[in-house]
Amino acid sequence: MSEKKALVCGDIMLDTYVFGNTNRISPEAPVPVLNITGRKTRYVPGGAANVAVNIAATGIKVDLFSIAGSDSNCDILLELLQNYEIGSEYIYTLKDRPTTSKLRYIGQNNQQILRVDDESTEDVRLEELDDIFNRIKKNIDSYDIVVISDYKKGFLTYEVTQKIIGIAQDHNIPVLVDVKDKNFDKYSGAMLLKPNREELKMLTGMCTDTVQDAVEASKYLCNEAGCQYVWTTLGADGMIIVDRNGLIYGIDAIMHDVYDVTGAGDTSLAYFAYEFVKKKEVKEAMIVANYAAAIQVSKVGTSVVYPDEVRKYIETDSHMDKEKIIHNPYEIENLSSYISDNSNKKVVFTNGCFDILHIGHVDYLRKARMLGDCLVIGVNSDASVKRLKGNDRPINCLEDRMEILAALEFVDYVIPFEEDTPYNLIKKVMPDVLVKGGDYNIENIVGADIVKQKGGLVTTIAFVDGKSTTGIINKIKE
Repeated sequence: MSEKKALVCGDIMLDTYVFGNTNRISPEAPVPVLNITGRKTRYVPGGAANVAVNIAATGIKVDLFSIAGSDSNCDILLELLQNYEIGSEYIYTLKDRPTTSKLRYIGQNNQQILRVDDESTEDVRLEELDDIFNRIKKNIDSYDIVVISDYKKGFLTYEVTQKIIGIAQDHNIPVLVDVKDKNFDKYSGAMLLKPNREELKMLTGMCTDTVQDAVEASKYLCNEAGCQYVWTTLGADGMIIVDRNGLIYGIDAIMHDVYDVTGAGDTSLAYFAYEFVKKKEVKEAMIVANYAAAIQVSKVGTSVVYPDEVRKYIETDSHMDKEKIIHNPYEIENLSSYISDNSNKKVVFTNGCFDILHIGHVDYLRKARMLGDCLVIGVNSDASVKRLKGNDRPINCLEDRMEILAALEFVDYVIPFEEDTPYNLIKKVMPDVLVKGGDYNIENIVGADIVKQKGGLVTTIAFVDGKSTTGIINKIKE
């Protein structure tokens, strides 16, 4: 990947962690006494600075646009940013304003005892930033993406936010926004808005209790705010991303040891930006962002997550295979659109029971994948298999059969269907290539009319001689 560059705009802060031990309660009040003799103190960039650091960790060059106070905390923060080679020439310092800081006292077992905040949320005046805006305008074409991280600390006023978005829009640069303000007009013109569940409820006034509620509220926000996407984080319910038509994709939360949720949203935003700059689809970007956030919460305090950590986690986590399995009807209906964002991407579809996966299946599916860019497999439900094969089938239940298929690296999506044939599923997916085994005549392949009507290819692939599920079952019975 050629060198990429990001402009991060938002409220920066200094996160300070003081570590000690507690072994008694104060006689003066019912509070723990923290012993910080020989204390260990850790300084890390927080807020938008944490977003910038995590983007920089991916190898993308980052400039940071924000405000800070003329104080020692600012000096520490600027030194930290320099360590990550983050450009700070767009950070405007004010003498009468403190640098936002959060001081946390941590006891044994990484238990947070107390947090002390020092901040001002007074709005900055737009004219104070005129010189910086002029410099940004001159350099805006050097950026591949603009990321806005709003913590409502007085920097991202309506006027400042709209000016940032307007400059990016004029130069066709995508803008991602981690929202905080209840006035979504402030973010008008951004490509993507990222609220959490409570922020989504605040922005829309709609119920967000269930995932489906959140989908509807996110779709409403997407249309009302005029953005292309809304990416909503739902805590234990995972994440969803929608466009103006509805759900594109939803994923479960990744189960991981949670030590500290601080900075998880910043990290996920950073990795979404990283994947998007690499020209990945929003669905793929969200999946990677979900993994990055899971790694972040397993660390103590605001921390940097590196691409190698994310890559290794994905490679070793079976959860990634489950992302290939699609149950949700909203996801199925949108499958064709988000796979085919690139007009030259060719979708291949095949189907079957795949009851006992064998070398014949693997050879057939590998060859099917070579006919296009994305392989989608329709899998008969248990009831469907029973109707087709008899009461003693399937040997393996639907979930097991789908997980085994999803574990194959050349398989992109696995979708169950209840009917005896996948005709309705093929109508929803609208593949470019429909393929079946060599024992089929093309004119008898279910869904051939749909694919031919759109100008697609219907074809067959020869099976490996002597390899079949029925043969394996009969051999076991012998």
